[in-house]
Amino acid sequence: MRIGILAPVAWRVPPRHYGGWERVAHLLTEGLVQKGHEVTLFATGDSVTSARLESVVPRPLEEDRTQPSRAAESLHIAHAYEHAAGGRLDVLHNHAGVYATVLSRLTPTPVLTTLHGSAAERDSRQLYARYREQPYVSVTDAERELAPELNYVATVYNGVDTEALPEPRESPDEYLLYVGRISPDKGVHHAVRVAQLARRRLLISGIVADGDRKYWETRIAPMIDGEQICFVGPTDTSRRNELMRGAFAFLHLIEYHEAFGLTMAEAMAAGAPVIAFPRGSVRELICEGETGYIVCSAEEAAEALDKVPGFDRVRCAASARERFSAEKMVEGYERAYESLLGARK
Repeated sequence: MRIGILAPVAWRVPPRHYGGWERVAHLLTEGLVQKGHEVTLFATGDSVTSARLESVVPRPLEEDRTQPSRAAESLHIAHAYEHAAGGRLDVLHNHAGVYATVLSRLTPTPVLTTLHGSAAERDSRQLYARYREQPYVSVTDAERELAPELNYVATVYNGVDTEALPEPRESPDEYLLYVGRISPDKGVHHAVRVAQLARRRLLISGIVADGDRKYWETRIAPMIDGEQICFVGPTDTSRRNELMRGAFAFLHLIEYHEAFGLTMAEAMAAGAPVIAFPRGSVRELICEGETGYIVCSAEEAAEALDKVPGFDRVRCAASARERFSAEKMVEGYERAYESLLGARK
């Protein structure tokens, strides 16, 4: 198949540090190339791929603020659709959000959109509803609750690069870990509270977006003391894997209906138990007692830490690597493409 992967241009593919959608787009692209497909990746010009790279945006928008983001994103999406309309693709797979979906009726090439949680935004739901007949993929069954009226053709879990993961440690270090955006909906303040209650060290890794600057400055930064509560900044894949592998437990105490939670899957695949609030996809992704513990408060999260010494990290890693492998993700999307093309014929 001739497959176009339309990635976001906020970050490079693969991302240097933060960038969940870009990580998924990278793993999918590389997996499809290995399976013998003719793949075109639409991404930033500095992206690294074994597929054919097409780009009109030279640098990631989050790394080069001199680029006008609206114009750059519009040109990026239009460039991919020009390829699709010109008959150079059998299918265009959109990982760039709702604004790439609104052109989907204008090309004879089928356009498949993976939501990646974008339907959590009110404005996006309004646009998706207008194009509800277009084919969509949810990254969990829980994601469908955000926009149940859409034409879902598959649920495909996000994949984890298991080949890059070191073997799990049977005896972890003593620190707790949070990785992700430093924002109130991600519940970083709950992670801080758990560390205080448990009297354990907490490592925080992530980025602070402009819109979350006040939250960082008022709720999180004042708690950073460099000893019990430590901020280590953004981390690349290798460093993130080592942090997860060594963590006593990974905290995922979110305050919104999250569609997937890629860091959860990555932490479990590294052998770290995930302690999470039961929102969004959490009950679907965590196997209670096997890959983590589901709690309803910071106090319960602190109490759950008492169960960790008996936790089987090798079993946790094996379970997560089987459920969230990149190979399974690639196979799931291959089936979705074949189904779309069969229906179109």
